[in-house]
Amino acid sequence: MTPEIQQLVYLTFILMLAIFVGFELIAKVPATLHTPLMSGSNAISGITLVGALVSAGAEHAQLATWLGAAAVTLATINVVGGYLVTDRMLAMFKKKATGGAK
Repeated sequence: MTPEIQQLVYLTFILMLAIFVGFELIAKVPATLHTPLMSGSNAISGITLVGALVSAGAEHAQLATWLGAAAVTLATINVVGGYLVTDRMLAMFKKKATGGAK
């Protein structure tokens, strides 16, 4: 087996393992912990966004620049969507103002 094929098999195995472990972990999280975990994952996605910006701005091959730009787009959607969902979930716990004057 050539080194390139070995590397491809190795990276595919890591991707499949990450997908499986991620799914198993998320499926077992109780509903009360989703908001704090989402806030933490938004911070991690922010770090991903910085790395994507560095990758897109580096003077590498054109394919790397396009992949970096796609990563910036996807990470931005993930961060913004995560914060919107977190804000909406936290709004459910706020007390509603009553109509009467006190």
